[in-house]
Amino acid sequence: MHGTVISASNEQPVTSNCLYNPPALSRQLKIFSGRAHESLVNEICELLGASPGTVTLYSFSDGENYVQIDENVRGADVFVIQPTSPPVNDNLMELLIMLDAFKRSSASRITAVLPYYGYARQDRKDKPRVPITAKLVADLISRAGADRVLTIDLHASQIQGFFNIPVDHLFAAPVIVKHLQTLNLPDLTIVSPDAGGVERARAYAKHLQASLAIIDKRRTGKNQTEVMNIIGDVAGRNVLVVDDIIDTAGTLIHTVEALQMHGAKSISASCTHGVLSGHALPRINASTLQQVITTNSMPMADKEAECPKLKTLSIAGLLAEAINSIHNEESVSRLFDIESATNHGNKAV
Repeated sequence: MHGTVISASNEQPVTSNCLYNPPALSRQLKIFSGRAHESLVNEICELLGASPGTVTLYSFSDGENYVQIDENVRGADVFVIQPTSPPVNDNLMELLIMLDAFKRSSASRITAVLPYYGYARQDRKDKPRVPITAKLVADLISRAGADRVLTIDLHASQIQGFFNIPVDHLFAAPVIVKHLQTLNLPDLTIVSPDAGGVERARAYAKHLQASLAIIDKRRTGKNQTEVMNIIGDVAGRNVLVVDDIIDTAGTLIHTVEALQMHGAKSISASCTHGVLSGHALPRINASTLQQVITTNSMPMADKEAECPKLKTLSIAGLLAEAINSIHNEESVSRLFDIESATNHGNKAV
């Protein structure tokens, strides 16, 4: 591409033979971490052959957050990795402040990477005079400075529509299915804990060549449900309950009890986001669950130490592949397919 220069003396166009330098125009990839999940960021950076960006983060004695970027990010392609996991409000606020800092530091593009999207379960008005907090969080992230969002297993896919910026919504199914395939469980039945998770459970069942069952339940209160019926055959079979989030594990334990009553041979569970708040870990330890499979979308080391039934799988490879594709302006659609993504998810890029 040739440039044209205007002469100061006669204002006649002068053709220049100088070529623009493509490397000088390309954006440098920079990855930064908040304090929510630094171990995941280090794992992603190792797969990408990059070093985490340097940033100063701390909290004042009154609880306010302080952020200072310690390196030049002007014109850079910045990825800020911060799951808004517990403590949700602290991690969300730190993310927003970081996004504002990068915007004011003239980063060329800012991608907010949220392995876990807090407030995702508040995605609709199901009662009078309640907010749609998932939409509010989307607005805050966009206004703070994010140009793009990368996330995994939103509680409801329509949350993508709450953003007016591009959203790359990945699924942890390839990582979990790949692990389950190594177990070679005979007589396997995949169980959806509610009608809303049937599509997810059906995808698991298809790729694991397993049968499908559905729990018919009724929510009786906050974090409380009652199992009404089981649709499908679970008697004498190895059962895997598949969900996106396990929070207090109350619903999971009720599901396990119902499956036992219907003659299940063994019962395990899997989820993308192991929030495991409140009495979740003691409940799981005291249950007949053989194993609970989750991912490191949020820190899990302390929870694993307290609950030996937990098995944590890494989504670092999946996120690293997505970050690399976004940075190089390549499609990430191949990562939505279980067969394709299982071949990429654990590779260095």
